[in-house]
Amino acid sequence: MTKVKHSAATRERKKKVLKQTKGFWGDRSKQFQQARRALMHALVYSYRDRKVRKREFRQLWIARINAACRAEGLTYSKFIAGLKKANVALDRKMLSELAVKETAVIKKLLELIKQKAS
Repeated sequence: MTKVKHSAATRERKKKVLKQTKGFWGDRSKQFQQARRALMHALVYSYRDRKVRKREFRQLWIARINAACRAEGLTYSKFIAGLKKANVALDRKMLSELAVKETAVIKKLLELIKQKAS
């Protein structure tokens, strides 16, 4: 029976891993076993952090909105509750952009909320 050689397939598989780990530090980009371990960790981290990024951005938006509200003497939770009562359908991302770039609009929203409350 003839001997089956896998050298071409093995070489391609190793080249693929080493190509993906290009730019990693030290032997993690040069030695196959080190590169394979580093790549597995990197893929796990990238999967996890795609979810974490969404959480972090939401936290940032809320912090910006809260800062803008407190400058006008209102808390974040009361601001959001007031927006819901006033049927203002702006998401937190847009509200944070307004809080940073268009403070006059936030002041108008706060006035609207105070009118609805009284």
